[in-house]
Amino acid sequence: MKGIKILGTGHYLPERIATNDDFSKIVDTSDEWITSRTGIKERRIASGEPVWYMGVNAARDALLDAQLDASEIDLILHTSVTPDFYTPSMACMVQRDIGAKNAIGIDVNCACSGFVYALDIAAKYLQDDQYKNILIVSSEKLSKITDYSDRGTCVLFGDAAAACIITKGDGMFFSYLGAQVEDADKLFARTITDDNPFCDDNDQQKYDKFSDSNGQYIYMDGREVYKFAIKAIPKAIKGACDKAGVDVNSIDMIVPHQANVRIMETAAANLGLSIDKFYMNLELYGNTSSASVPLCLDEFIKEGGLKEGMRICVVGFGGGLTYGAAIFDL
Repeated sequence: MKGIKILGTGHYLPERIATNDDFSKIVDTSDEWITSRTGIKERRIASGEPVWYMGVNAARDALLDAQLDASEIDLILHTSVTPDFYTPSMACMVQRDIGAKNAIGIDVNCACSGFVYALDIAAKYLQDDQYKNILIVSSEKLSKITDYSDRGTCVLFGDAAAACIITKGDGMFFSYLGAQVEDADKLFARTITDDNPFCDDNDQQKYDKFSDSNGQYIYMDGREVYKFAIKAIPKAIKGACDKAGVDVNSIDMIVPHQANVRIMETAAANLGLSIDKFYMNLELYGNTSSASVPLCLDEFIKEGGLKEGMRICVVGFGGGLTYGAAIFDL
């Protein structure tokens, strides 16, 4: 497969910052407890901004960075587990507000692996000469599906949006995607349950194979997700490297989903790599689901860390349970 080239990146962050000390006022926790177990110090919480609004602002930032007009975008891929509507899609909402009149739009829901899956989809679309510039927008408002009485999960999540515009490149692009679907009930958030005069609670319970959760809030079996993640990250990265015919040590920087510093440290050890090769910003933003990888990419690039000729690996894991990695040369 032909490679990709990053033309521009962008992000949007809500202004409200919730620190660990803020959480200690609403649940039985502390800054020391959260930091030592997760590596998170603070996160952003939306103050009413819709998911599409955050995505639009990230997309505009990326267009400005790429010095492109929205009319030059051929495809918009939007990733999220917290869309504002069943329909229209978030991709259509972004397309409308940025004025991408020549684009088509597709929503992708692969949880925290969403950006990696979307990047793989984009790389495949770029093999078709009809598509030149593809905008990936990852916008997540996890605060609306977070149970703020559950100290085990509420401290983990934040809100953010990030975007990336790619086109064809001269380097390589290889990916490895997968799903451990038998463990789908270890991490999930329900949609609104049936509400009609022909369906009662017993009807719904007959088909419900998932553990009880508090309404439509996130349910997570932390221990099982941790065990999954520390295996899935090395598996995905090695899988992509094997397809590319390159050694893991040839990767210059790994940009992982930002879930937990312990997960990344263990995954790095399992790969025989230094943790210094893993870009991290979860201290400031927490777990922002599919927005975490492109948010890291945007920061890394704008810090001047991304250089031509570098070999980059992006890797994600999340609900589904999904996982995936993509390796590309700049």
